[in-house]
Amino acid sequence: MELRIAVAKINNAFLAKSGDTVEIIERPNGGLSAVLADGQANGLSNKGISTMTSHRVIGNISEGVRDGSAIRAVSSRIFAEHNGHVQASLTVISADMQSNTILVSRNSPVPVFVASEGQVDCLTTECEQIGLQPDSTPAIVELPIQPGLVVVAFSDGIYSAGKQSQQTFEISTTLESFLDEQEPTAQEIADFLLNQAVRMDNDRPQDDMSVVVMTVSYQSPDQIRRMNVTMPF
Repeated sequence: MELRIAVAKINNAFLAKSGDTVEIIERPNGGLSAVLADGQANGLSNKGISTMTSHRVIGNISEGVRDGSAIRAVSSRIFAEHNGHVQASLTVISADMQSNTILVSRNSPVPVFVASEGQVDCLTTECEQIGLQPDSTPAIVELPIQPGLVVVAFSDGIYSAGKQSQQTFEISTTLESFLDEQEPTAQEIADFLLNQAVRMDNDRPQDDMSVVVMTVSYQSPDQIRRMNVTMPF
């Protein structure tokens, strides 16, 4: 099998700097973790908050701390430092080779979508953003690693696309149709969903938009690990 992670991002059309941060790391016991953070703070840089949040979570995971504990520790620290005035939406998707599972951890109002065997499920368990309470517990779903699995996480800019023109982005239907028509790569899925969201905002994103996609394919052509990153400037 082969694990792939792809990211597609675009800034709010009216701001120069994105408030979303996406980081990908190798896990100490094997596997990968993708962290998506969206910072929200009064008088502080949203980008600074999301970067701080993602780096702290990654630091904990890299030391072998389990995802849920890593997130709770960061939430407690942010609450202690800012007395509840700083918050962040956080989603962590981890492929853990030690347990042979994919862990989806959410402290975000934005759901995560999981596609498998032609069906798309929406993970919507209620949870609280980190930084608001001393110990914010993430909603965690554990999935077996199996070929054909697709996990998609978004920032709220994707989820609310089209709101200004009173449209609703039907993500489950859109994703299911796209997967039925072809066998897209993780990057093709991420690009497709981002482009759909941008079009719904009339090509002027009303908020920062980020898509993170993790896929498990049936076979790997070789044992080489690859990573590709592109960034316009």
